[in-house]
Amino acid sequence: MRRLLPLIGMPGSHPGGRSALTCRFRCGDACFHEVPNISDNAYVGDVIAGALSRRSMMRAAAVVTVATATGAAVVGTGAQDAQAAQAVEGGAAARTGRTVGKAARGLRFSPVAPNTADAVTVPGGYGQNVVIRWGEPILRGAPVFDPEHQTAKAQAGQFGYNNDFLALLPLPGERGRQLLVANHEYTDEVLMFRGYDPANPTREQVEVAWAAHGLSAVVVEEDHRTGRLTAVTRHALNRRVTATTEFRLTGPAAGSDLLRTSADPTGRKVLGTLNNCSGGTTPWGTTLHGEENFNQYFANASRDTDKRYGLGTGATERKWERFDKRFDVAREPNESHRFGYVVEFDPYDPASTPRKHTALGRFKHEAATVRLTDDGRPVVYTGDDERFDYFYKFVGSKRMRHGSSRSVREHNLSLLDEGTLYVARLTGDSPAADIDGSGKLPADGEFDGGGEWIPLATATARGAVSHVDGMTAEEVFVFTRLAGDKVGATKMDRPEDIQPSPHTGKVYVVLTNNTNRGKAGSAGADEANPRNANKHGHILELTERRGHAEATTFGWSLFLVAGDPADPSTYFAGFPKDKVSPISCPDNVAFDPHGNLWISTDGNQLGSHDGLLGVATKGERRGELKQFLTVPTGAETCGPIIQDRRVLVAVQHPGEIDGASVEKPASDWPDGPGKIVRPAVVSVWRTDGCDIGV
Repeated sequence: MRRLLPLIGMPGSHPGGRSALTCRFRCGDACFHEVPNISDNAYVGDVIAGALSRRSMMRAAAVVTVATATGAAVVGTGAQDAQAAQAVEGGAAARTGRTVGKAARGLRFSPVAPNTADAVTVPGGYGQNVVIRWGEPILRGAPVFDPEHQTAKAQAGQFGYNNDFLALLPLPGERGRQLLVANHEYTDEVLMFRGYDPANPTREQVEVAWAAHGLSAVVVEEDHRTGRLTAVTRHALNRRVTATTEFRLTGPAAGSDLLRTSADPTGRKVLGTLNNCSGGTTPWGTTLHGEENFNQYFANASRDTDKRYGLGTGATERKWERFDKRFDVAREPNESHRFGYVVEFDPYDPASTPRKHTALGRFKHEAATVRLTDDGRPVVYTGDDERFDYFYKFVGSKRMRHGSSRSVREHNLSLLDEGTLYVARLTGDSPAADIDGSGKLPADGEFDGGGEWIPLATATARGAVSHVDGMTAEEVFVFTRLAGDKVGATKMDRPEDIQPSPHTGKVYVVLTNNTNRGKAGSAGADEANPRNANKHGHILELTERRGHAEATTFGWSLFLVAGDPADPSTYFAGFPKDKVSPISCPDNVAFDPHGNLWISTDGNQLGSHDGLLGVATKGERRGELKQFLTVPTGAETCGPIIQDRRVLVAVQHPGEIDGASVEKPASDWPDGPGKIVRPAVVSVWRTDGCDIGV
C-alpha cells in the first residue's frame, strides 16, 4: 500500500491549499500519493540554495505588511474593496514616509484587497459580465441547459465544464467579433448531478462527463457601448471537442507499438482529450492545449512506468473503467500512453481533426507556449506539473510559412512534429551553506545561476534519434519523465505555465508550490527552490543565451517569491514590499500590451480567495505587484487574457469546497440563490471606455 501523506496547510485543506474535493476530481489525490519522481537528480531547491544572486540586500530589506494577508476577510463590492486597498496603500506610505507615486503603465488601478466574497470582485471604475457558462448551447440543435435533465447528447452541443485556458482569436470579416477557445479540464460530478453516488455512477452521468471534457470554440461579440462580451450561439465556427472526439497522433511516436490498442491497431487514432489545463496560441493561427492529470482516469495499473506517471493500482474516482475498457490498464495497457500530450486544434476549420504531438513528449503538460526563432522555427516551452518534476523546451527544425492556402496550413500544422526535445538542468552560483530553507537571501543578495537545455531526442522526416542512453527515441517520447530522470534534469516545485515575454524575450517559469520540500525523505531547499515547505510558490526568470530562443544555455534568477509581503522570505524583484499585494500559489500567466506579467493563482494559502494580479517586469517599477480581481468561493482563476480594453478570466470550479454538493452548495455564483453553481468565463472592462490600467 502506498503511504498517504499528512495534511499540510489550513485546517481541512489538502497540500497546496486545495480542498479534498479539488484533489479528488482534478488530479486524483496526487498530493496524497508518493511523489512519482524518485530519481536522485538535483532538486531545484538545492540549486537555488547555490544561486542567490547579487541583488542588493537593501532593495529587499523593506518588510512592511501591505494588506491583511493572514485571513481577515473583506467582503463587499468592488468599490469597497478598492477603497480598502487605497487605505492600506496610503497607510503604508505614511508609515514609511514614501509617496506611492504613479504605478507602471497598465497597472494604474486601485488594487482589490484580499477577500472571501462569493463574487468576482474588481476595482472601482470597472464593469464585468459573464460571457458564457457551463451548459449554454453553442451548436445548432443543442437544447437550453437543464441541470435536472442533462444528457450526453445535450452536453455535446453545450459549453463544457471547468473552463481553464482561454484564447481569443481575430475573426476577419466579422466586425466586433472574436473567436473564443476554451479548455474544459475536468468534471465535478458531485456539483453537476443531484443525488450523485460516487460509488455507483450511472452510464448517463459518465457519458455526460465525457461530453463535458475537452474544448469549446465559440464566437463572441462585443458591445462597443459597454465593453460587454456575449456568446454568438450556433455560429458556423462554434465547435465542441469531447472525450470521444477522434484525434490524430502525429510525430515520431505515432504508429509505435507503445501506442497500439485493440481498438486502434495503427497506433495513430485516439478518442478524446482529457484534463486539458493551460495552453497557448501559435503564430500560424491554431491553439495548443496541455493534457495534464490524465493519470487519474486509468484504473488497475501495475507497471513501473505507470507508477512514474502516477497511475493508480485500483479503481478510479469516476469509475469510467466500468463503462469503457480503454480506461482499464489491465485490459488495455497502452491506452494511457495515448494521453499526456500537447494537443493542437485548428479553430478556423470545424471539420479538422485535432492532433496530439508526440514530439513534445508525454507528461503532465500544464501549458505550451510558442515563440519563433529569428529564422522562423517554432520553440515551445512546457512544464510538467508535479512536485519535483521538470520543465522542457522543443525546438522545431522546419520554418513557418506565411499565407492562408491549404498547403501552407498543412505545412504549419506539421511544424511541431520535427525538431529536438530538451529538458532543463539548473545550477546555482551561491554556496550550499547560504541556502538554509528559510528563503533568506544568500550572501550575494540574489537567487540566480545558469543552466543548460539537455537534448532528449530529435525527430526528423526520416526518423528519430534518441540522445538518452538505454532508451529508444520512441521510449523517450512516450516515457519522457524517465528520460529526464536519466539525464539528470533539475527537480522543480511544480512547473506550471511558462511564458516568453513578447517585449524582452525573457522566459517566466511559474512554480506553484511544493509542501514536500524539506520533509523527511524529500529534498531540501536549493537556490532555484529556496524555501522548505514551499506552500506559496515562486516565479523564475530565464534569459536564453544572447536572447536566442534556440539557445542550449541560459541564465536564471528568481523574479518573485510569493507569500505575505511581511514574510522575510518573500521577494518582489527588489520592489519595496510595503507597496505590493500579497500573492500565493501562482499558476497561469499572460502578458499585457505594456509588457506587464499577469498572474492567476490556484490554492491561495493566505486566507483569501484566488485572484488575478499584475506585476511590472521592467523599468523602475519592476516587481510592483497589484491585485486586479478575486474569484468566488471555492474557485480558481484560470486562462487570463489581457487586451488593451478587456481582461478575460476563466472562473473554474466555483463552489468546490469539501462537503459541497448540488443539494448543499457552497456557492451560488454566477446566477444567485436557488441556481446551480456553474463554471464560467468573465469579461472585465473600464466603465469609462479607456484602456485597462492606464
